[in-house]
Amino acid sequence: MKWEGQRESDNVEDARGRSGRGLGGLPIGGRGLGVGGLVVALLASWALGINPLTVLGLLEGGGGAPVQETAPEPSHPTDPAARFVSVVLADTEDVWGAYFQRSGQQYAAPRLVIFRGQYPTACGTGEAAMGPFYCPADQKVYIDLAFYDTLRQRLGAPGDFAQAYVIAHEVGHHLQNLMGTTAKLDSSRGRVSEREMNAMSVRLELQADCYAGAWTHLSQRGKGWLEQGDVDEALNAASQIGDDTLQKRGRGAVVPESFTHGSSAQRVRWFKRGLEAGDLKACDTFSSTAL
Repeated sequence: MKWEGQRESDNVEDARGRSGRGLGGLPIGGRGLGVGGLVVALLASWALGINPLTVLGLLEGGGGAPVQETAPEPSHPTDPAARFVSVVLADTEDVWGAYFQRSGQQYAAPRLVIFRGQYPTACGTGEAAMGPFYCPADQKVYIDLAFYDTLRQRLGAPGDFAQAYVIAHEVGHHLQNLMGTTAKLDSSRGRVSEREMNAMSVRLELQADCYAGAWTHLSQRGKGWLEQGDVDEALNAASQIGDDTLQKRGRGAVVPESFTHGSSAQRVRWFKRGLEAGDLKACDTFSSTAL
């Protein structure tokens, strides 16, 4: 991926010097969560999806109030790993800004916070162990860059475009928030069963994968910056983080009703659908009868 020399986003905050331990606990409100539900949430955190605090809320049928915490003002990053993230975010701004403009709308870009260990968010205290996540309440993507080591070494998904896919997926959740999809799902909390909420979460995650694929199509058409093997890196990442693959790796058994992000085959399939179409309209997972 030829990213060097490309525009960097002004919406990246480097909070690594201001994060760590002791910024607050992980709020898990409501009725309490059993070990099985916690396992599902932790699997979700490895799957590059929405904030695991949100997943915990889905499983509980509610959740605690957001933690009101503050931190010193972060700075703009300068190291290569952070600059790469900044370049990828900048391209999502360019791609989705132009996409929204074509339909007469204005795209409100998210901010991205790079932290280390723990960091306060409007959705509660972010933990590095969660993996990357998006917080709808403050419209920010949060990532501890150490996750990329885990992605490469433990999850078997190396490559710079695998890392770009992570960012594009989280920005996909921002698109869902802007378009009201997240709010619709959130309104179902407490009104449907845990299994039904899991199924809705799967559709939400697969749609974010499809959005990431659509970004890949539009980005390459605009910049031509992808190299041979880059798309394969993203497809491999999508496969390695499927619920079935993660469950086999983590506990040796697959429990489909506990899926919150979709199987490896589903994640690859929906990324490819977005990749081929280059259009958000091709990503309606909620109306699809076959995922």
